[in-house]
Amino acid sequence: MNNKKLVYLSFAILFASLTSCVTVNQGEIGVKRTLGKYQDKTYNGGLAFFNPFISVVQKVNVMTQNLEVELSIPSKEGLNIRSEVSILYNVMPKKVPELLRNIGDDYEANLILPVFRSAVADVSSRYFAKDMHTGERSAIEVAIKDQMMQLLKGKSIEIEAVLLKSVQMPPSLARAIEEKLEAEQRAQRMQFILQSATQEAEQKIIQAKGTRDAQMIIAEGLDNKILQFKAIEAFMELSKSANAKVIITSGNNIPLMMNMDEKVNTPTSTTRVTSAVNN
Repeated sequence: MNNKKLVYLSFAILFASLTSCVTVNQGEIGVKRTLGKYQDKTYNGGLAFFNPFISVVQKVNVMTQNLEVELSIPSKEGLNIRSEVSILYNVMPKKVPELLRNIGDDYEANLILPVFRSAVADVSSRYFAKDMHTGERSAIEVAIKDQMMQLLKGKSIEIEAVLLKSVQMPPSLARAIEEKLEAEQRAQRMQFILQSATQEAEQKIIQAKGTRDAQMIIAEGLDNKILQFKAIEAFMELSKSANAKVIITSGNNIPLMMNMDEKVNTPTSTTRVTSAVNN
């Protein structure tokens, strides 16, 4: 019985020595390499068993990675702009064995960085230094990303975004750009003031034209008959008034009214209305 136990224990030790395992975490892809050759089969989470004497399991992170780079970017006018850049990328899970075979596990240094430096030098040289501080900055980022994707086509790497986090220009150039922006803002403010003044002047002209047209319409409608009718209406209202008034009229013209509220050189202060109407 003891001999059987020893045999079983020997087999267990032999099996353990010939077999090992590794844990592949979520977001990782494991690829077994046997005698220096990567297998097509991949392990996506869980345990991966292998023979430690002839095999090893290579794990590759396939989640979004952030590769930060500091470099000098050439501009169109020949200046070197210091910048910090973030490259967001991921490894395609199904292409991990191919990536390891063709590039190796140090694909950042051997593939992504050389492609990035080539793309950023080509794209940034088409833009002026001031464009990196304006709305053109996003266009530069997109252009670098698109060029990297073209160069990395079929290389098992996907570029998600290229972000220019900081751009440091020479002090003299930065000051010149600030002065130009300030001058543009002053010019825009002056243009706004001129537009406001022009609109106000146009509004006054329109109001004056409206007043003129209204007066012309009223003048065209006032003939002698209407004026005589209005004079008669005025006489009727004045005849009802208790105040002393003198109305001088020829019957055809507009009457001339004199206020007689103050005392006059008459024996009494009775109300008197004198009207001379020519029929």
